[in-house]
Amino acid sequence: QLQASGGGLVQAGGSLRLSCAASGRTFSSYTMAWFRQAPGKEREFVAGITWNGGNTYYADSVKGRFTISRDNAKNTVYLQMNSVKPEDTAVYSCAIDRNRFVIATMSNPYDYWGQGTQVTVSS
Repeated sequence: QLQASGGGLVQAGGSLRLSCAASGRTFSSYTMAWFRQAPGKEREFVAGITWNGGNTYYADSVKGRFTISRDNAKNTVYLQMNSVKPEDTAVYSCAIDRNRFVIATMSNPYDYWGQGTQVTVSS
């Protein structure tokens, strides 16, 4: 089970930190990622991190503003969101891919999904 938290309402230019905690089993060996879905749009990849944090990958739209990290001891992945923009408004979900070495940007390879947390950025 994946539990995402940390969403909310923030002004443009502000910051938020999302967390996704895994329970029930250990996911420290797997790639983890954040996706988001805005109203009327398809779900899109935001950021991913390999099992040991050695590699990260970001969507161009968030590169330089968002940082993904993980704490395997806590079975948790984080998304630090800085300099947020109104177009970052979406439901953010975390996901796990059992391929530990690859960061997929499509949804299909991900095996486990958490419920989303709403992020709303006001202008």
